[in-house]
Amino acid sequence: MALKRLIPTLALTALLACGATAMAAPPVPETVTWTEGIEYTNPDDQHLQLNLARPKSGNGPFPAVICIHGGGFRAGKRDGYDGLCLRLAERGYVAATITYRLAPKYQFPAAVHDTKAAVRWMRANAKTYNVDPARIGVTGGSAGGHLAQFLAVTAHVPEFEGNGGNADQSSTVACVVNVYGPSDFTQSYGKSVDAHEVLPLWFGGNLETKRALHIQGSPLYWVTPASAPTLCIHGTEDKYVAHEQAVWLVDKLKAATVDAELLTLEGAGHGFKGADVEKADKALFDYFDKKLKK
Repeated sequence: MALKRLIPTLALTALLACGATAMAAPPVPETVTWTEGIEYTNPDDQHLQLNLARPKSGNGPFPAVICIHGGGFRAGKRDGYDGLCLRLAERGYVAATITYRLAPKYQFPAAVHDTKAAVRWMRANAKTYNVDPARIGVTGGSAGGHLAQFLAVTAHVPEFEGNGGNADQSSTVACVVNVYGPSDFTQSYGKSVDAHEVLPLWFGGNLETKRALHIQGSPLYWVTPASAPTLCIHGTEDKYVAHEQAVWLVDKLKAATVDAELLTLEGAGHGFKGADVEKADKALFDYFDKKLKK
């Protein structure tokens, strides 16, 4: 399937979450500086890179957003979020979209280690790219939504940091926008059209053989009062990640006194269309503006 970058941001992200690939580079606005292929970590000689968009003018330091692509932990590419990064930079953010290690070659928690390395890299290079290290948010769709949420709830769990460099920096994030990311993998089987295929590849076994890892990899079980403020965006007709996954997460965050919101899109599936794209886009930008532009 050939996709054009002119498709609205979250609609394209949704297609990428289901394994599609993007074609052609997006046009770079005159007000934005765009840099591709910056290496941010090198686990197992993989030379993981990111693409970075930042405002050409303004005093800064600017808030930052890290974008994490979907694809069932086994597919997808960082360039699916190039368009969103450019739009964020136009709004006064430094925005990066990252590559991370994929299953089945790299299983949980390799991708978690990579996303944390990306946050630490952003903080370590804050002066270079005019970033405010205290205002770093994160977003992602589907598997990327999960990884974004995992950052939000495990900032102080040493076992998930990995050895991706900049160990002197924190992997904490100020907030997260989680677009239909799963929160409890123990409840995914039978309620998702592809969980029985995707999760055994990422965990090295199904719920029966790797139950402990399914629990360990679920953001729902790591929620504490120290978790980052969260906006979940989820459709009621999602066949890949059930809407209830977002409800459980937001309820638990609120019970832990964490600022959490849920935007429910009635009738929307795993990939937003039409008016739902506009609603999701507006919610994402408004949330980051509220949380990161203080």
